Amino acid sequence: MDFAPYIRDIKDFPKPGVVFKDITPLLKNATALQKAADALVGFTNNMKIDKVVGIDSRGFIFAPMMAEKLGAGFVTVRKSGKLPYTTISESYELEYGTGTLEIHSDAIEVGDKVLVHDDVLATGGTAQAVCRLVEKLGGEVVQCNFLIELTFLNGFEKIKDYQKAVLLQY
Repeated sequence: MDFAPYIRDIKDFPKPGVVFKDITPLLKNATALQKAADALVGFTNNMKIDKVVGIDSRGFIFAPMMAEKLGAGFVTVRKSGKLPYTTISESYELEYGTGTLEIHSDAIEVGDKVLVHDDVLATGGTAQAVCRLVEKLGGEVVQCNFLIELTFLNGFEKIKDYQKAVLLQY
C-alpha cells in the first residue's frame, strides 16, 4: 500500500519555515492505519522482541499496536516529569537547547530485546537518547522503527549503530 497520500504537509507549523508531516489522515483511515502497523511489524523479520518502546507522544500510537502483534510488552518514554514511578533520564540536544526523556526504572529487564518506535526520525537526538535509556537498564535495542524519516536532517547518523526501519522517507 502507498502510504504517502495519507501524509499531509502543513506549512509553517509549528513555526515559520517548517513543513510539518501530519499523520492524522493516515490515523483516521482504518485500512491505512492497520496496514501501516502491519508494515512496521513486518520490518522486524520475526526477530525476538520482548518490549516495544514508544516515544512521547506520537510514538504511543503505533508502538502498542506493534507490541500486541509481536506478543511483546509496551513501554513509554516520556518527557521529564510525566511518569509517576521511579525513573532514569537522558538528556539530548534539540535545535535550540536540550530536552530530557525518562523511562520507569523497572520498564526494561536485563537482556530484553527492544524495538524502539517513534513516528518521525528527524535529527535523531530523541531516538539516540531512548536507545541510551534502554541500554542503561540492560536492554538490547534490536531495531529503531519509524513511520517517517526526514532524510535531509541526517538523523540516522546519531543512531547508525542500530538497525533502522522506515515506512516513508522525505
